[in-house]
Amino acid sequence: MDNISDYERRITAALDRAQQALDKLGAGEGGDSEALKAELEAERVANQQLEERVRAIKETQEKTVAGLEAKVAELSKALETRDAELQQIKGVNEELRKSNGALREANANGVADPELVNSAMVTEIESLRAARATERAEIEDILATLEPILKEA
Repeated sequence: MDNISDYERRITAALDRAQQALDKLGAGEGGDSEALKAELEAERVANQQLEERVRAIKETQEKTVAGLEAKVAELSKALETRDAELQQIKGVNEELRKSNGALREANANGVADPELVNSAMVTEIESLRAARATERAEIEDILATLEPILKEA
């Protein structure tokens, strides 16, 4: 964008110099001077139109960038949430493996320990709850993504 601003300044300066040169020539040349003035005015109008288009493009670009930045922030937050949920599931699954290992060992020794069975069941329920929460969050993400698309349709 800096290049465009630089070009605009240079074009404006060149048009101003051309106008000054025309003013020095004076009205003595008659038709040529008037034709040059009209051409210069047409160039000024074209330059103003280009400047407006550049401003409009710049505004559109800024809005697009702001929207994309907001979306990136939203996705980053969702990713952090999913990561925390994944870590929770990994922890619960590790507890479940340990509990099941202890339960298998107790059964292999012929000792049926109700506390081990209870612990295994509680851990499994926690694992299922964590998995369900993750699935629910994924569904909510999908719905949030689809909602704007459905509104457009």
